[in-house]
Amino acid sequence: MHKLIKSSTVFVLVISIILLLSGCVGSAGKNGSSSQTSSKTAETIELTISAAASLTDALKEIQHSYESTHTGIKLNFNFGGSGALEKQIEQGAPSDLFLSASTKNMKSLVDQQLIDTKKQKTWLANELVAVIPADGTMNIASVTDLTKKEVKKVAIGIPESVPAGNYAQEALMKAKLWDTLQSKLVQAKDVRQVLQYVETGNADVGFVYKTDALTSQKAKIAFEVDPKTYSPVEYPIGIVKASKHIQEAEDFYAYLQSQESLNIMAKYGFTIPK
Repeated sequence: MHKLIKSSTVFVLVISIILLLSGCVGSAGKNGSSSQTSSKTAETIELTISAAASLTDALKEIQHSYESTHTGIKLNFNFGGSGALEKQIEQGAPSDLFLSASTKNMKSLVDQQLIDTKKQKTWLANELVAVIPADGTMNIASVTDLTKKEVKKVAIGIPESVPAGNYAQEALMKAKLWDTLQSKLVQAKDVRQVLQYVETGNADVGFVYKTDALTSQKAKIAFEVDPKTYSPVEYPIGIVKASKHIQEAEDFYAYLQSQESLNIMAKYGFTIPK
């Protein structure tokens, strides 16, 4: 009788342990499932924005402002010359929005049906200026002064792929100085590299946007290029059809046109097209 009671006790203990372990496994399974569900719910959507280099500083502030109120969104910017960015999109590089410094590059993508004409519009405007080093003493007041002997190097964006370079080329051709200055021209991959050449003394003068000049402490505006000598500097924005996050892209596209966004851009010197 004593042995029977002992055996029953052992049996009950074994069953209790099995049930306990089974409960733990079940709980762990549920917790794991809950964790995975939570992870999926909190998944971050990453948007890739192909943007003109001249927008760099302003868009970094836009990024902070937007991500702080859209916790599920991360903005990844691909800055460069608008022509180069256009080619990347044509070749299938991942991109959700295109922010160009030239209507020509946007029109090309619309014509190729890579951007819907109903989901693109002119966003901002800018001006072309010539800058010199902040400590520079050279008297440069107009494009004709670029022919002076003391001016050795003039930085300019590659006209074929950098809108600022194309605008500068237009202005120099209008002044009949394009051929005359060929031996002095130093070409750069985007407008920010032009600014860097001047800041570091690798160029005596450089053509950049007014907004770029305002961000620099190492370069100063020598003169504003006559706006009648080059095409209007307009910044169109558009949603890339191949985007895998169309709704999120449309939300950011709308935000860029909001007063909050435009106020930030105005702070950096951009203006609203008339």
